Amino acid sequence: MATIGHNNLNAKLVLLGDMGAGKSSLVLRFVKGQFLEFQESTIGAAFFSQTLAVNDATVKFEIWDTAGQERYHSLAPMYYRGAAAAIIVYDITSLDSFTRAKKWVQELQKQGNPNMVMALAGNKADLEDKRKVTAEEARVYAEENGLFFMETSAKTASNVNDIFYEIAKRLPRAQPAQNPTGMVLVDRPAEGTRAPSCCS
Repeated sequence: MATIGHNNLNAKLVLLGDMGAGKSSLVLRFVKGQFLEFQESTIGAAFFSQTLAVNDATVKFEIWDTAGQERYHSLAPMYYRGAAAAIIVYDITSLDSFTRAKKWVQELQKQGNPNMVMALAGNKADLEDKRKVTAEEARVYAEENGLFFMETSAKTASNVNDIFYEIAKRLPRAQPAQNPTGMVLVDRPAEGTRAPSCCS
């Protein structure tokens, strides 16, 4: 299938999840190929951008890495409003973080963009011996709620690029009018058709 309009797609992507789940580490690994053993907590949100080539199209992700602390929760809608995609991150060694991830999914289902591509990332997959959330449990939850699921490790880089590529591949199908100018163009034909209709 041909890519929509032109071959460049700008997509706002937001990362949501509990504090310490590894959101910043995933972004840092994806954007800069780095991993810091002791990553400071994000205050408010951090912004990154990264461009991918997928199926003859270029996808530029505008990535908002949100703070996981509860006191910043009220700011989250500012970041996920209008987002084309979201990665909800939890830590496979923490049942609490999985519970929080489910709450984020519910919030996005109620208030997010209805066409949003949502991914569930079970991060810290390198800590298998400390696992508290099975991959099967998360996969079933994701399927039941319309997300796709991957376990990732920012530390070893396992599946980090893959999850962003998978989102990029799903975007054009889910977001036929993703380019912001599409919204402006909707109004213009209406103005243009007014003149002929009044004079006919």
